[in-house]
Order: sequence, then structure tokens, then C-alpha cells
Amino acid sequence: MDTLNNRDLDNQSFIELKDISVTFKSKQGIEVNAVSNFSLKIKKGEILGIIGSSGAGKSTIARNINLLEKPSQGDVYFKGEKITNYKGKNLRQIRQKMGMIYQHFNLISRATVRDNIAFNLLASNYEKDKIDLRIDQLLDLVGLKDKKNSYPSQLSGGQKQRVAIARSLSNNPEVLICDEATSALDPETAQEIVKLIKDINSKLKLTVVFITHQMEVAKDLFDRIAVMDNGKLIEVNDSYSIFANQEKEETKLLIDKVTSLKIPKTVLKNNNKAFYQITYVGEKAYLPIISNTIKTFDVDISIIHGKIEYINDKPFGILIITISGDREKEAINYLKEYTSNFTLIQGATNE
Repeated sequence: MDTLNNRDLDNQSFIELKDISVTFKSKQGIEVNAVSNFSLKIKKGEILGIIGSSGAGKSTIARNINLLEKPSQGDVYFKGEKITNYKGKNLRQIRQKMGMIYQHFNLISRATVRDNIAFNLLASNYEKDKIDLRIDQLLDLVGLKDKKNSYPSQLSGGQKQRVAIARSLSNNPEVLICDEATSALDPETAQEIVKLIKDINSKLKLTVVFITHQMEVAKDLFDRIAVMDNGKLIEVNDSYSIFANQEKEETKLLIDKVTSLKIPKTVLKNNNKAFYQITYVGEKAYLPIISNTIKTFDVDISIIHGKIEYINDKPFGILIITISGDREKEAINYLKEYTSNFTLIQGATNE
């Protein structure tokens, strides 16, 4: 039996994907590289997000973790043990330790909520006289105790996903894999599911791997983020660092979807001033930088747009401003020094 060495285990390698590549042939017979040389360690108890645009290979990686799809090359390790070639009983036992939910809820339409969950328990030879007690516990956990005898057609989208979550947790897994689990939900309901998954992670000490292209979900849920592009892992960091200081342009394009501020084109077109975007990160978000700049250099600063968000309880602020005054250049240099990022959005139209 192949295992990782002690050093790897000490490095919190609860799950490791090592040099994973996945290739398949299209209907036209063309070989497609869905994933290329992907390596990632997942820590026990964390909520790891895997983000990327459509077709980046995120869902393929999700299916590699529990071997619903075996990699063409590379290995998968779980708790230090290589599971890549597991079959039969050994593979079933591993999969029982990894619950999974999807964008589409995959509930049995003719079965009640109770029976949808019971199906998983019966399949794993759960003690029959304890099944209803277990179902009650699960429905209480996901906030659906009063829906035990309801049918899927009687539930909202969010409630259906809660049933799917309860079903995925029926066998006390150590890992919950979420493949675009909020993509079919409206924003408010998606946030409710995000909160539920956070609560479950905290209460059950589950390791969560969450696949998404929704950056709002990424901002609110993840401890760490792995970014994929064209089948490759291009960046991994804690969530705050990914949002505050991207290393790759592809990551920046994803993050800009939720962090960038939009100014109407008419405002930009009809204004002869330069517009600047300022980013504050960490403790700098609390400093009176604008006020200090005005006092020190006797300039006028107008705030055109702005917001402060909190990611993992740390502030991340963005302002769009205009500056005018005789010491404008000095003020700009000061702002460049004391903010995390200072960018010219549009130059003055009379320049």
C-alpha cells in the first residue's frame, strides 16, 4: 500500500492531488486535455474553493478526488494513502467518506424527503431501526425537519439543495465536495446555502471542496482558493490574498467581477478630470489617508464611488476619486505610497 511520507502528513496533506492529468477524445476524435499537471494539497477541516471560468477543468478535478472519474495520469491520496487504483469494496468505502452535491439536486421525484435520504442509508447497510433517527438528525441540521414527508415538487430550489446536502452527509463523511452547488439558485438563496455549509463545516469539522465560477460565493465562503485556467492550476492562496493581490492576470479578471466599481460612461465622457482607483488592504483600510492627503497637500479630492468589503473578517476597500490642486502630483505620489494600489482609470480629457 502506497502512502505519503510523514513530512507530507505533517504538512496537513489530508487530500493530495499529485501531477493529475485528464485527457479524453471529443466526438470528432480529437484528444482534449481537460486537466494538465495539476497538483494540490487540501488541508483537513478547511473550506477550499476551486474557481475558474467555464471549461477550466474544475468539475473534472472534483470527480478525480472521489474517483468518479479516474485521472489519465497522476495520483490521488486520501489521509496519506494512495487511492488512485482502488476498486470494488475499497473504492466504495472511500466514496462513503466523501459526500457530494451538485448544481442539479438529483432527488428522486416520486420519493419523499425521508425516502430520498433513506436510500443512501440503506445502500450503505445502515441499521434499519436507526434510519429514522438519523434522518431526523440530518433534517434538523439543514433546517428542514418539518419537510420529512414532503415530495421534491413541493420544495423550493434552496430546500431541494438542503435535502441533497442532508443526503450527502448521511454516512458521516469526512469530506463534502460541492460541484457548482449554488449555481442554480437565486442570489439570496445561494447565500443561505453558503451560510449552511459554513455552519456544517464548523459543527462537523468537515473538509469542504467547493467548485464554483461565482465570485460572490468565493468571497463569502472559502478559507483558501485554488484558481484554474485551461485545465491548469495557476494560483493558490488564502482567500483574502486572492482578492486583495492577485498574481495572475486570469485571476484578476475573475476577481474584478465582484470587486471592480462601475462608473457610467456618460460620467466619464462628460468630465475633463482624471479618475483614479484606490485599493486599501488590511490595516490601511482604517487609516484616514484621504483626509491626510487633503490636509497635507491642500488639494480637493472628490469621491465618485466606493465600497469596503470584509473577506475572512479583513477589510478590503476600493475608492474612485478625482484630485485637483496645485500640488496634485505630490498628492498622487503620497497616495501611491500609502495605499495598496493606485490606478489611473481615465486621464483628463483636456490632456
